[in-house]
Amino acid sequence: MSRSVSAWQGEPILDRLAVVGLGLIGGSFAKGLREKGLFREIVGFDLDASSRAMAVCLGVVDRCTETLEDACRGADVIQLAVPILAMEQVLASLAKLDLNGAVITDVGSAKGNVVRCATRVFGEMPARFIPGHPIAGSEQSGVEAAKSTLFQRHKVILTPLLSADRSALALIDQLWRTLGAEVEHMDVEHHDEVLAATSHLPHLLAFGLVDSLARRHENLEIFRYAAGGFRDFTRIAGSDPVMWHDIFQANRDAVLSVLDAFRSDLDVLRAAVDTRDGHRLLGVFTRARVAREHFSKILARRAYVDVMHSKDLIFLANHGGSLSGQIRVPGDKSISHRSIMLGSLAEGVTEVEGFLEGEDALATIQAFRDMGVVIEGPNQGRVIVYGVGLNGLKPPPGPIYLGNSGTSMRLLAGLLSAQPFDTVLTGDASLSKRPMNRVAKPLREMGARIETGEDGKPPLKIKGGQRLLAMHYRMPMASAQVKSCLLLAGLYASGETSVTEPAPTRDHTERMLRGFGYPVRVDGRTAAISSGHTLRSTRIEVPADISSAAFFLVAASIAEGSDLLIEHVGINPTRTGVIDILKLMGADIELLNEREVGGEPVADLRVRSAKLKGIDIPEDLVPLAIDEFPVLFVAAACAEGRTVLRGAEELRVKESDRIQVMADGLQILGVKANPTSDGIVIEGGSIGGGEVWSCGDHRIAMSFSVAALRASAPIRIHDCANVATSFPNFLALANQAGMRVSEETHS
Repeated sequence: MSRSVSAWQGEPILDRLAVVGLGLIGGSFAKGLREKGLFREIVGFDLDASSRAMAVCLGVVDRCTETLEDACRGADVIQLAVPILAMEQVLASLAKLDLNGAVITDVGSAKGNVVRCATRVFGEMPARFIPGHPIAGSEQSGVEAAKSTLFQRHKVILTPLLSADRSALALIDQLWRTLGAEVEHMDVEHHDEVLAATSHLPHLLAFGLVDSLARRHENLEIFRYAAGGFRDFTRIAGSDPVMWHDIFQANRDAVLSVLDAFRSDLDVLRAAVDTRDGHRLLGVFTRARVAREHFSKILARRAYVDVMHSKDLIFLANHGGSLSGQIRVPGDKSISHRSIMLGSLAEGVTEVEGFLEGEDALATIQAFRDMGVVIEGPNQGRVIVYGVGLNGLKPPPGPIYLGNSGTSMRLLAGLLSAQPFDTVLTGDASLSKRPMNRVAKPLREMGARIETGEDGKPPLKIKGGQRLLAMHYRMPMASAQVKSCLLLAGLYASGETSVTEPAPTRDHTERMLRGFGYPVRVDGRTAAISSGHTLRSTRIEVPADISSAAFFLVAASIAEGSDLLIEHVGINPTRTGVIDILKLMGADIELLNEREVGGEPVADLRVRSAKLKGIDIPEDLVPLAIDEFPVLFVAAACAEGRTVLRGAEELRVKESDRIQVMADGLQILGVKANPTSDGIVIEGGSIGGGEVWSCGDHRIAMSFSVAALRASAPIRIHDCANVATSFPNFLALANQAGMRVSEETHS
């Protein structure tokens, strides 16, 4: 092993791989690495002579040996792909050999058993033994089913002990990655608990149900009328009985633990059926359905979105075009979040129409489901929330995962600070970089006990059972999320909680609290709330999101000959900064059919192309358009003269550093864009084509799609996969309106 695998350029750099056990998994591992050419020789061993012969005939291995000792002699890596209960015997044989520093690994699904066996026969866990478990398989078995691509885009879990040799771990990790696997590292006990719940228990239940039904005297009638659901649920009962016999013995403790928890839940379900407790049944069924849908999305994402991330999903925005007709953009995200939060805390049933079915808002739904709230939907934008009252939330079963939703995390921090139970709020990699001290600090002043991660970032650990004291908080920076967080905490704090903001921000929380019958006092830039009142269920119609409409407002303004109608857009005065700024630049935007829906002002927006001019953006409008600035930068690039933005430092801590990323992209397209610490200076002029990077920020990807309307050549926009999760029908709406943007296809 003279060179590292990571330096591999295609020629063999390792001498020998020994694969012990030539079934589907061992055979696929050997065949995949043989095709990669990483080893000079791949040797197989199996107790079955026909499997050895077939492995050589099919090109799975270079040769096979008749003894384990011959196979492992001189091996750099030894892969053990034998049945779980045969593992100790194989390891005992290996312990008698001079392995000369070979790295050992395996593919078993019960890692605790493997570690215990290795420790017994070697006297201690060998430092160069790296336990592994590929989560992949096939309906077929045996060496003849071996596929070199079996592990591509499948997870492989490595469970190294703390004493493991780092170079050995790096080698096994890289071998699996060479086969296209997604490698993760996990503690042995945690692995066995996870697999007991997600794989071993379902198989146990399927075997048990089929056996139970088959032993009844009426079994012929049962199976005669069994439908597809029974077939799907019990399909895994057709698995190899001997293999599963071994697995349940090997992973006994973890299986018993998860089985006991399931029996307890099953008793609760039985009691609900017995007492006709429809509310509890509906809660179980809705939570289960959404969890199953979430699991399906994970699988779909693994097959599509994650692949697109790895391949760099590119938008190709062709230059030119104009916009016309009428469109309706998705529902307002801010209002969707709050409708679920307040509906869950209300007395009675709240109905929501027009709910935004994006991942951020769905994360809020799941959070409240985790805390015992029954929520039906969303189904074509309709959601029904069975409120539990201000004091009816239950402890979640574990950390609450909020994906990329900063709104969910910051608002929930206030609400959960007053609950009688502990909670942990976590998120994805992007959310885990976002600052949370802006809510944690004032909440601590109210008496909350909150721990953050490094530098005030997630996760948030909130200690329950704290008595909150009302306070007056003067915000150092305008933020609707901070204001809303403290007002939600004020629902539980003794006395009056008030928040004064330095500039107006969106007031959806104040409006919606009133809509639920909860008194809120607003005096200028101060909002105040007192505990002791009740939220009463209501009906909410969510207007179209002005942040989503902003892309089309700018697009129709800059594209010559455009005349577009955007229907049913929320025009809350704390959100219309984008309209005000565009009008100051000379945009032709007309508000038609103004009305109020559920306490929120709504209008249809007609926008026609116009010659824009650069301006100094008034700082009092900055908080009212904070999310819309990426696309406003595009408007500035198309305007005559200079546009200057100040007082927008918050843009640097969004999903990306939106000031820097937009400046970088505009400069690539030939626009003079100079970032400052709290804003940007843009000289309007011509826009060229080129390649820009969105850094995974959906608003930046869509903004550069809009820029192509005035570009002299196509714009290729990299890293656009997140658009599908925040604005799923953006491409369809854009093309319907007249833009020329699409996903770039890969041959």
